[in-house]
Amino acid sequence: MGVGLSVTSRAIFDGLLGQFQQKYEAVLRLEPREGKGPVPSGDPAKSGNTLRELLARKSRVFGWPLREGEPCGPSEILQLCHALLSNRGEATGMALSEEILAAWSGLDDRGRLKVMRGLLADFGPDVSALERAIADYGASATAENLRRLHEASEPRRQELIRRLNLARNGIVTLVDMRRQLQDFMKEDAGLAVLDADFLHLFSSWFNRGFLMLRRIDWSTPASILEKIIRYEAVHEIRDWEDLRRRLEPEDRRCFAFFHPQLPEEPLIFVEIALTREISADIAALLADRSAFVPAAEATAAVFYSISNCQPGLKGVSFGNFLIKQVVEELRRDLPNLKTFVTLSPVPGLAGWLSRNGYLADKAGEGEAGIEPETLLTGAFRYFFAGRTANGRHVDPVARFHLGNGARLERILLEADRSQKGVRQSFAVMVNYLYKPDEIEANHEAYVERGEVAASRDLQRHWRAIRQQAGKARPGAGGNRTDSNAGSRG
Repeated sequence: MGVGLSVTSRAIFDGLLGQFQQKYEAVLRLEPREGKGPVPSGDPAKSGNTLRELLARKSRVFGWPLREGEPCGPSEILQLCHALLSNRGEATGMALSEEILAAWSGLDDRGRLKVMRGLLADFGPDVSALERAIADYGASATAENLRRLHEASEPRRQELIRRLNLARNGIVTLVDMRRQLQDFMKEDAGLAVLDADFLHLFSSWFNRGFLMLRRIDWSTPASILEKIIRYEAVHEIRDWEDLRRRLEPEDRRCFAFFHPQLPEEPLIFVEIALTREISADIAALLADRSAFVPAAEATAAVFYSISNCQPGLKGVSFGNFLIKQVVEELRRDLPNLKTFVTLSPVPGLAGWLSRNGYLADKAGEGEAGIEPETLLTGAFRYFFAGRTANGRHVDPVARFHLGNGARLERILLEADRSQKGVRQSFAVMVNYLYKPDEIEANHEAYVERGEVAASRDLQRHWRAIRQQAGKARPGAGGNRTDSNAGSRG
């Protein structure tokens, strides 16, 4: 019904349909339930049954593709999505949202990919409305016409995602949907447009104002501790005893961000060691120890691991807020702390050195096939001049900390002798220093001019390398940014 209707007729029809739905829904709410009294609003099981009954009745009236005991396929799910967008009743909207997400969960990967492609193809902006809004704004550039243009340009799938979030635990399923969407993008790059819609909404739903900072310690519920073990992405937590060593001693701290809708799911967490000096060896920080530094005697807080927990929230910025808030928390509780520094991995160094001609062709030149002096020279070029094709810093960890206002304090050889550390960086790690009164200036210098804030010692060493090496040094020809790379001390 409705095929061939004009835009005006269709709008009138949709309005009348919405009014009828609201009246019909009100009647259904008042219907007696065969010997049962009113359903208490606090009972989710009973309220869920009521929503399912309501949805079943309305599906029979409006021809929605819902049949008891029959699973919905991709095309039926997309029909339900259209119904959800045209629906005006809140209770029916919740029921439809839950039905859609439950049906999605029952699909295999191919079925889910079909749904994603359908959302991309069929739920974009209303082209006619957008064209009218563009014409209206072109004729009269008023604030009201600009608002209408902005409203018309929004893809309908963004409103669909908002309505799907009405379902109980809807946010959990939506975050997981985006996780899988990112996998599908490897097969279909066009889905990046749909991914941008998810990211746009998640950036609002998970903004800093909604996040809760909680300390994680040995008394934290086991269900959350188990996730800390599972989500640790930098230095593997081998078992519960290993976790205890990172949480229980008085010179250890761990903090995580949570969201009110995901109270049992950490979004990101950071692990910290309280020490008397800046650490230069990750094995020493993680080792089983018999002596601990009293928290009141520590002068340095070493951030040695930061792990994002939810792949479906990739691109939503948590880490910069986390570090800055934890620094303030520690400064308030432990005023004796004067230095806030990281002990960070360098995940792309080995590959970059290999691509730029720093590795020896013959074995025997150092354990990893590269001599220490060559390794250090290559590491300096990597940090001060290494850039991607689009001009970004080549190292993702450096991008994060430098963009967050930290400065590169030390480059450390032999700092991570683990198998993973040798494989990804020939055991190199670095310290990034967070100095509160320099953070803003460092951030602006990096974001606006690409300058790498660094300690005076590192700057002197970098200048000496450039003066001595020149263009004839191995790898110089492959690094086009050496001549204009900036630094800040």
